[in-house]
Amino acid sequence: MAKRRLIVGVSGASGSLLALALMRELHRHEDVETHLVVSDGAERTWELETDKPLDELLSLADVVHDDRNMAACISSGSFVTDGMIVCPCSMKTLAAIASGYASNLIARSADVCLKEGRRVVLVPREMPLGKVHIRNMLTASELGCVLVPPMLTFYNGPVTLDDEINHVVGKVLRQIGLEPTEFKAWQGVDA
Repeated sequence: MAKRRLIVGVSGASGSLLALALMRELHRHEDVETHLVVSDGAERTWELETDKPLDELLSLADVVHDDRNMAACISSGSFVTDGMIVCPCSMKTLAAIASGYASNLIARSADVCLKEGRRVVLVPREMPLGKVHIRNMLTASELGCVLVPPMLTFYNGPVTLDDEINHVVGKVLRQIGLEPTEFKAWQGVDA
């Protein structure tokens, strides 16, 4: 059985722990082959936000691509994937994707997925949102991207930061047709 191929872009927005949790969850799915791209900004943010070696993130991927390598296999529509997740997605990366400005491998891979009709899930990280951010999110949505901002959730009774992170990761995975292992879905209330 062929594995599902997914591209994961990690850009320079705050949210390194979201990227780590996402890659851990994807690593649990033996039927998924991950192609990871980490921007220079994401590497710097990782250093600022965690005390973990970057190799902890990189080791969870099946393939790691250099964000400057515009000749990587994932930069072509001929390389068939099941889509892409950008987590976290910086406002710079969002703007590049929304405008088709494919100046690095993350933006190029998203551009390829969109032109090929493949799923692109963005986890935009900024607060508060300015008008240009909102405009770019609307444009990305109109182009076919799914936006999953990492918003706090309370209905599932979170106690820890990990509970909140796992909820966001679960919402992201469900957008690409994978069932998360660390996720408490709303069960409804009987009237």
